[in-house]
Amino acid sequence: MSKIYIDGDACPVKKEVYRVAIRHKFEVVVVSNGGIRPYNHQLVTMHVVSQGLDMADDWIVEVLIHNDLVITNDIPLAARCIAKGAKIIKPDGKILDCSNIGGVLANRNLMTDLRSSDPYFQEKERGFSKKDRSNFLNMLESECQKILKHP
Repeated sequence: MSKIYIDGDACPVKKEVYRVAIRHKFEVVVVSNGGIRPYNHQLVTMHVVSQGLDMADDWIVEVLIHNDLVITNDIPLAARCIAKGAKIIKPDGKILDCSNIGGVLANRNLMTDLRSSDPYFQEKERGFSKKDRSNFLNMLESECQKILKHP
């Protein structure tokens, strides 16, 4: 059975994942560098990695298998997980897969270059909205249903 991995640091939809996963009996693993309050349910476990750059990302990529779900906003992590056959859902409900990860990664790298070359560059980040949360819940439910139909 597929698992759901949450890139736990700064993930705004952990509670939503727990509800949907428990309803469908999916195991959830929350991966972080620490500081996240445990959730008291046998299907939800916490995995704390050592402090350091990309330690949580490396652990997730190492243990996931084909058809696992990964919840993350981290585009390079998403690309690595997609290469291993995982399904990616961003907290705003957007799906990342083989068809769009190249463009998303290129845009992310371009924006990183722009920010580093122009100290006055002001990127307009929008906040996390109720619509984002709703989109996420709909997409998570849809992906869980697909996995249950085609394990």
